[in-house]
Amino acid sequence: MKSTKDEMLDVEKIIGQLLRIGVFISVIIMVIGMILLFATGKSGYPANSYPVGLSDIIDGCLSLKPFALMMLGLFCLILTPVLRVLASIIAFAIEKDYLYVAITILVLLILVVAIFVGHHY
Repeated sequence: MKSTKDEMLDVEKIIGQLLRIGVFISVIIMVIGMILLFATGKSGYPANSYPVGLSDIIDGCLSLKPFALMMLGLFCLILTPVLRVLASIIAFAIEKDYLYVAITILVLLILVVAIFVGHHY
């Protein structure tokens, strides 16, 4: 049976992998968008315009619009630390460390509010 310290190390390794994978996926998506931009010379949108809503980004990605792909990469990059916070909540709950569960949920709520407030301004 693993000790609590060994379990924590396993959780930290998983969280570290989650962050690395998230950044790697984001970079790959953005590079694909940049390659398409350089190859076509067109953003896929009118001048000084780019997709801002999630539905616009998804529609643009399905149409292989370079700016939409780059925005999807940025969205994934922003989502990565949010997933890290979610993983931390689960890890703290498994450890039955309810104070840190509560603190981490508060951090998650702050992140979500900041994302929605930032999206509307």
